[in-house]
Amino acid sequence: MYDDRQDQEHYEDQQHYEDQQEGEEHAGDARRARWAAAGTGALLTLAGLAAALLRAAGSAPALVPAAYALGAAVCALAAVLGFRGRTRRALWLLIAGTMVMALGDQFD
Repeated sequence: MYDDRQDQEHYEDQQHYEDQQEGEEHAGDARRARWAAAGTGALLTLAGLAAALLRAAGSAPALVPAAYALGAAVCALAAVLGFRGRTRRALWLLIAGTMVMALGDQFD
């Protein structure tokens, strides 16, 4: 009976240790996802703003730099959401912002 109790306590300690490791692993994954969303959003925002400025300085129709600027604004919002942990929404906003920029490029 005593051995069974020791085995049970050892098993519970082992389970607690494994659960703790799994929780730390998920926290690391979430942290990487937040930084990836925020970094990608910032990079796409800078690229969209640079493209908007370059197209505005050229002979492109006004719709083109406006589309790049709007796409950059959407990507900036995605970066903020990603930094706050809303990575799924940030991903969809990054896709939408990139699509708006690509659509603006079609008008050129």
